[in-house]
Amino acid sequence: MTVQRICPQDALELMDEGWAYLDVRTPAEFDAGHPKGAYNIPWKIAGPQGMEPNPRFVEVVDRTFGKDGKIIVGCERGGRSRAAAEALLAAGFSHVVDQLAGFGGATDSFGRTVEPGWRDAGLPVTTEALPGRSWADLAG
Repeated sequence: MTVQRICPQDALELMDEGWAYLDVRTPAEFDAGHPKGAYNIPWKIAGPQGMEPNPRFVEVVDRTFGKDGKIIVGCERGGRSRAAAEALLAAGFSHVVDQLAGFGGATDSFGRTVEPGWRDAGLPVTTEALPGRSWADLAG
């Protein structure tokens, strides 16, 4: 199944309709700035060999939203979120979209921004997680 990819403005509109924004970046990245109202469940976490897949990712997403939850997945540039969205679809989640360009924007092979992300699109950003939406809260 192919993941539908949407622009930051479309993601904001879906949030206004009740969709949840799932930021799959690390807690440190999330704490430095994220879409207002986002949840943080990292796709990768620090392990003994460096960054590795979060073994609890699907479990915590399921416990937080359920398989029928409406979820927008975002990261920094669009790579991790696409992989996370594909994993959720493969695990049986039915309403998942990927926010193309992530928080910081999609770049080309030279590091030039080719599509602005959430932040540079001027959408609502915060460094504070709403209660119950940080990885520390959700990992329980």
